[in-house]
Amino acid sequence: MTQHTSQTPLALAQLTDKNIVILGAGLTGLSCVRYLKENGLKCSVNDSRDNPIAIDDFEQEFPNTPLLLGNWHAALIASADILLVSPGIDTSIAAIADVISENCIVAGDVELYCQNHTTPILAVTGSNGKSTVVSLLAFIGQKLGKKVELGGNIGVPVLEQSQKPLDCLVLELSSFQLETIRSMSAIAATVLNVSDDHLDRHKTLENYALIKQSIYQGCQTAVVNRDDINTHVLLAGLRTISFGIGAAKAGHFGVEVIDGQSQLMFGNTPLIAVSKLPIAGLHNAMNCLAVLALGYSAGWPLAGMLEHLVKFKGLAHRCQLISTYKSVQWINDSKATNVGATLAAIEGLAATMPPDNNLYVIAGGDGKGADFTPLQEVIAKHVAQVYTLGKDGDEIGLVVKSAQTPNSNVTSIEQAVSTLENIVQPGDVVLLSPACASIDMFKNFAQRGDVFVTAVNKLSLENEAQVQKGKN
Repeated sequence: MTQHTSQTPLALAQLTDKNIVILGAGLTGLSCVRYLKENGLKCSVNDSRDNPIAIDDFEQEFPNTPLLLGNWHAALIASADILLVSPGIDTSIAAIADVISENCIVAGDVELYCQNHTTPILAVTGSNGKSTVVSLLAFIGQKLGKKVELGGNIGVPVLEQSQKPLDCLVLELSSFQLETIRSMSAIAATVLNVSDDHLDRHKTLENYALIKQSIYQGCQTAVVNRDDINTHVLLAGLRTISFGIGAAKAGHFGVEVIDGQSQLMFGNTPLIAVSKLPIAGLHNAMNCLAVLALGYSAGWPLAGMLEHLVKFKGLAHRCQLISTYKSVQWINDSKATNVGATLAAIEGLAATMPPDNNLYVIAGGDGKGADFTPLQEVIAKHVAQVYTLGKDGDEIGLVVKSAQTPNSNVTSIEQAVSTLENIVQPGDVVLLSPACASIDMFKNFAQRGDVFVTAVNKLSLENEAQVQKGKN
């Protein structure tokens, strides 16, 4: 599809006579309708789904806004001066691309926000760890007494924050959102990491990485991962701060072993022991370094950030310890919807486990065209057994077999948990880290994680009931 990159601004005052069409009637699309209405502007809404929202509720809130459902409406799209596209919609498909007029401006909600607001922004993207980093960053900023809010891919549409006077807006940005951003000028921006994800839409890892790197356009400081060349900035003259494993130069962040203990470092200065971090695994140590680098770029004091960092509780479904039943760590990492996330979880947890204990992994789902072979080496090195399920479970099973690691195909998470109860020993770790999307079996990754939590808790409760029965 030809990129429509007309420089006509999206300033609200210049949109009065424009035909604005919003594609997508989800959270983002509705936030656009609401924002335009609040600013006295009209629009139409189109969604290819038959029932994405309650029509009565929409008509009550937006009584004069046309809503077309069930297919992409060619005539409506063709008539648009402005297309505001929700992130999940691929505008390169023929039903949309073939009818967009040549002079149409295609943008998203973040671009609309950036052209009408001057709030300082800290921007975060990456294949994995985005939600943890932005949540921790916002948490620390608020504890430091700053007016900081979250927006973007974290589940809060950025336009919902438009009426708030903020010191800083922390944005989590997906590759889909970055495709329609041209005007963001962040204080600091980071690409945390890049691994195979969304290749069904972006086609190649190289194209995906370039989209991720576009977050650096217009930013004052680029925060890059020294250990991942795909995160490195390609813009000459841009101030850069790095984070990564190993020693760091002055002004950069790293992890070093000092007196037998791994420490987060700022140059040669130890900051905090990795063992004292509130979120587990070496990959989360990297996430903490990224947070510190972003906050430092914004002028936040390191001492204050470290004081509040240890108070953070972590996020549900992201390497979340949910039980120690049978003296085993049962960890819910359902948010690991791609290979890179599962690699990070396995390596991060294995780095902190005693060598005599076993790591068991439950994986599988809809791989979205991903290559699972990068899992082979890490599974061979760190995993005792894998339980595979879902649409691409057999494909992961082939990789496990090539790693010469035992694999069992199961039909459900509950079956995997029930089987593991009879195998695990004290000190072992059971990790749900699917390396796949959840849409083949579940509504979303949260429901998948909840099923795992429920299954583990059920075993624990049943065991406790049997113990009590034996005492009576």
